Amino acid sequence: MIEVLLTQSVEKLGEPGDLVKVADGYARNYLFPRKLAVLPMPHTVSQFKKARERRATELQQREAWARAAQAKLDGFTLTFKRRAHDGVLYSSVRREEIAEEILQKLNIELEKSKIVLETPIEALGAHTVQISLYKEITASVRIHVEEEGASSSSSL
Repeated sequence: MIEVLLTQSVEKLGEPGDLVKVADGYARNYLFPRKLAVLPMPHTVSQFKKARERRATELQQREAWARAAQAKLDGFTLTFKRRAHDGVLYSSVRREEIAEEILQKLNIELEKSKIVLETPIEALGAHTVQISLYKEITASVRIHVEEEGASSSSSL
């Protein structure tokens, strides 16, 4: 067994800066050639300790941002107007549009991949959309889709 200092995240082993004991062959043939770990020298240990503290601070900030965003987003309702026929929309409400509305209305910037749509929103009415903010932190936003007024469709 040999003790190594991880330089990158290794699944089921640890995060950068972790000191772990592994088999000699695993370290020599897998971790070292891929630059996933190094031998623990005093200067590298202190360097990774500082990096680990920065990462912990960053993760705490992300979580705080996610909790603040969750408080604003939970229960918030967005309204979209669409042309429809017999309750079916001509164009669905897309993730990009939801993200853009959230940015405009709440000043919260989200990646479209964070918006979880089980199926596209293609019908009039109320829909609930989950937003994955960070790890286990999610928010529910209500999407209300209304038919465009007769005045705007008659001008076409």
